[in-house]
Amino acid sequence: MAQDKTLIVITGPTAVGKTDLCLTIAERWGIPIINADSRQVFRELHIGTAAPTPQQMQRAHHYFVGTQSVADYYSASIYEQEAMELLTQLFSNNDYALLSGGSMMYIDAVCNGIDDIPTVDDSTRALMKQRLATEGLEALVEELRRLDPTHYEMVDRQNPRRVVHALEICHMTGRPYSSFLKAEKKQRPFRIIKIGLNRSRDELYKRINDRVDNMMNQGLLDEARNMVAYRHCNALNTVGYKELFNYFDGLWTLDEAVERIKGSTRRYARKQLTWFKRDTAVKWFHPDDHESITNYICHYE
Repeated sequence: MAQDKTLIVITGPTAVGKTDLCLTIAERWGIPIINADSRQVFRELHIGTAAPTPQQMQRAHHYFVGTQSVADYYSASIYEQEAMELLTQLFSNNDYALLSGGSMMYIDAVCNGIDDIPTVDDSTRALMKQRLATEGLEALVEELRRLDPTHYEMVDRQNPRRVVHALEICHMTGRPYSSFLKAEKKQRPFRIIKIGLNRSRDELYKRINDRVDNMMNQGLLDEARNMVAYRHCNALNTVGYKELFNYFDGLWTLDEAVERIKGSTRRYARKQLTWFKRDTAVKWFHPDDHESITNYICHYE
């Protein structure tokens, strides 16, 4: 693959307006859209992840949308491998490819590569899941402190998934999880243009609130109810579904659950922006400034 091939990366916080811009770019250059949203890959979570509509998917072909079930094991590492194979194929027929999404790990996986961490076997995963249920998060955090003090200092100790995953690797390999985190950037055989989208905080928050209301009108409540049997799956550890599960459990009213979804989504948007703004290679634009964005891409032609 030659360096004259170019990957256009469109990123930014949730609800900022990535979809409309990506459709414009896809049609302008005659290329498909590679999804980099870690939840849009699950076919059962269409409404709550704001997955592309059938009409939008008619305007441009989309990859990695609705390709997995919530019961499937999927990771950023698998995504990196599959996305790189796809890019090799796409670049054989076109000088440009388009990657878009707000999942920080998925964007990094394609642009920089991620560490080669072993896949956890089923028995270890089942054991740690059982231990989390019976011993609780606090006991597992303390064990991680003993087995891997380096990662203990770095990990979000309130996040069961991250704590459990680190312990899974420790137990399965006999090595600290941190020993697998080399943070070495992989060299890609193509040029990468990174475009970040942002709006004023008030504008973004209004779009988030409106999007949640629209999701509820489109049937998010029923979609979440259909997922109750799968709530233990990692795919359902997701804003929108977690809050509605609490409503189903009688912990919150429906109005409270909806407001919690809006608040959690706003916090996630802030987290996304903090992450993406660390990358000095990202050029920032307002999502509606299609002309300036197109000119910026054309500058590399």
